[in-house]
Amino acid sequence: QQRDKLRQYQKRLSLGLERERALARQLLRDGKKEKAMLLLKKKRYQEQLLDKTESQISNLERMVQDIEFTQIEMKVIEGLKIGNECLNKMHQVMSIEEVERIIGETQDAVEYQRQIDELLAGSLTEEDEDAILEELNAITQEHLELPEVPSEPLPEKIPEVSPVKNRPKPELVAAS
Repeated sequence: QQRDKLRQYQKRLSLGLERERALARQLLRDGKKEKAMLLLKKKRYQEQLLDKTESQISNLERMVQDIEFTQIEMKVIEGLKIGNECLNKMHQVMSIEEVERIIGETQDAVEYQRQIDELLAGSLTEEDEDAILEELNAITQEHLELPEVPSEPLPEKIPEVSPVKNRPKPELVAAS
C-alpha cells in the first residue's frame, strides 16, 4: 500500500514539475527572471524529492520481496517439520530390529529359492554330486546280494576243450 501511495505521489510531483517548467518559461518571456529562478529552485527541490521517493519505492519493493521469500522459507520449514514428524512416526512403527529380521528372512528366502533353482536347473555342486554317489552306493549295497566267495582254493589246471566240435566243456559254460 505504501508503495502504491508513493507512486501516486511520484506522479503528482512529475506533473507539478512539468507545470512549473512551463510556468518558468512563461515568466522568463515576461521578463520576471527572479520569479523564474525561484520557481526553478522549487522545481529542483521537487526533483530531489522525486529521486528520494524512487529510492524509497525501491527499498519498499526489496522489503516486499524479502517478506515473500521469508514466507516461502517458512512454508519450507513447516514442510520439513511435518516430514520429520512423519519419519519419526514411521521409525516408531518399524524398529531397526524389525528391519533386520525382515532383511534376514528375505535373504533366507532368496537363498532357498536359489537352491531350488539350482536343483531344477540340474546344476549340482561337487558336494552334492559326492553325496548323491554315496547314497547311490549305499542303496546298491543294500539290494545287491553277491554270491558267497568259495573258501576252497581254485584249481590250478585250466579245463580242457573237448574234441567234439571245439565246444567248451559244460563246466566252463556254467562258470562264464
